Amino acid sequence: MEPRYNDLQACAISPAAPLVIVDVDEVLAQFMRGFGAFIERHGFELRVDRFALFQNIYRPGETEHLDLIAGKALFDDFFRDGADDLLPALGAADALADLSTHAEVVILTNAPEHGRMARIKWLKTHGFDYPLIINSGPKGPPAAELAARTSGPAVFIDDLLPQLESVAEKAPRVGRFQMVSDERLRPFAPSAPDRHVRIDEWPALKAAIEERLSA
Repeated sequence: MEPRYNDLQACAISPAAPLVIVDVDEVLAQFMRGFGAFIERHGFELRVDRFALFQNIYRPGETEHLDLIAGKALFDDFFRDGADDLLPALGAADALADLSTHAEVVILTNAPEHGRMARIKWLKTHGFDYPLIINSGPKGPPAAELAARTSGPAVFIDDLLPQLESVAEKAPRVGRFQMVSDERLRPFAPSAPDRHVRIDEWPALKAAIEERLSA
């Protein structure tokens, strides 16, 4: 599916400002913990034994993960009924608040459209009141379009290696940082530190972003 370009077109970027493009789940929000609590209330359990979502959902006592169709249904239900119940990543709000004093901040998240209002509410509640783009699919094209609107330096932060690779392909001048907020997921997360800087704590990540933006 294509990105929702109404969000993208409405996002104004100052023509010379530094730009920070940031993901939500496992970057600003502790998604897996919130999703795990949600599915437990529905009789399932989340076992973090790989870097995956649906393949980590089990019925109690079973050894085979839930089938993907049922897992996707739980994911959709979460964005209808549980997406407000997420904790922010430690230090994320303060880091973005500091960065926003000298850079434009744009949130670029892949989420179902029916979860838009819940996502907006969560972001505002936790101090992330920045322009929001709800995307579907690779993030390289929208990141490239955003970066093209400013002559300033730009960075992109995401937990998923394929999204970092997408931005590297479509917007190679954009600095890329991988961040995984959930300590349980970190050992399983595929990464390519030779191509994308990996920093999993927001204070250190903020310092690296500031250095990149001032270079």
